[in-house]
Amino acid sequence: MDFRAAWSPENIAFMLEGFKITLYVAFVSIVLSFAFGTLIAVFRYARVPLIAPILGAVVEALRNLPLLLIIIFARFALPDVGIKLDVVSAAIVGLTVFEMAMISEIVRGGLLSVDKGQIEAARASGLTYVQTLRYIILPQALVRMIPPTVSQFISLLKDTSLAVAISLPELMHNSQIIYNANPSKYVVPILSFAAGLYFITNFALSQASLFLERRLSVRH
Repeated sequence: MDFRAAWSPENIAFMLEGFKITLYVAFVSIVLSFAFGTLIAVFRYARVPLIAPILGAVVEALRNLPLLLIIIFARFALPDVGIKLDVVSAAIVGLTVFEMAMISEIVRGGLLSVDKGQIEAARASGLTYVQTLRYIILPQALVRMIPPTVSQFISLLKDTSLAVAISLPELMHNSQIIYNANPSKYVVPILSFAAGLYFITNFALSQASLFLERRLSVRH
């Protein structure tokens, strides 16, 4: 092991460049998967005719497929039907499609956890179904959804490393390029540095979720 050579300014800069791609892909995928996942959950919770059963079937199908397969499909299979994506877009699409199914189940679980008595009371007081959902159900469900949702986001961040299969120039891809140059001396230092970046980011996310959960719990 040669930490000094492995952690040269050039190698560190190259890894950080890859980590920026990791964070970018993770951030965009988190935003999109939460938005689509919430919509799917609301449609299923409201039991919208025709749409809810179809969405339920789609969610179950996606949850039972390997994420790696979906990422590879987005990159190499979609062009066969006329949808050509660059490597970054393919990674985002693959992660978003898979994670929105997971998020939708978390959100739906949060919605279902709200006591039905409160819903009936809100409707009896004159609130519409949409108003009840917005002002009564969602605020309470949000607090309960924070821990599992953030846990899923942390998994998503780590899962970006699977996009190395389609040559996404993210952290693990760039790390492999470096330690392949000198496997006997660089593997441990380079992987240790990569592990540190993942840990710091995910630990910060988990602490932020705890803080947010406490703040929202106090308000409600």
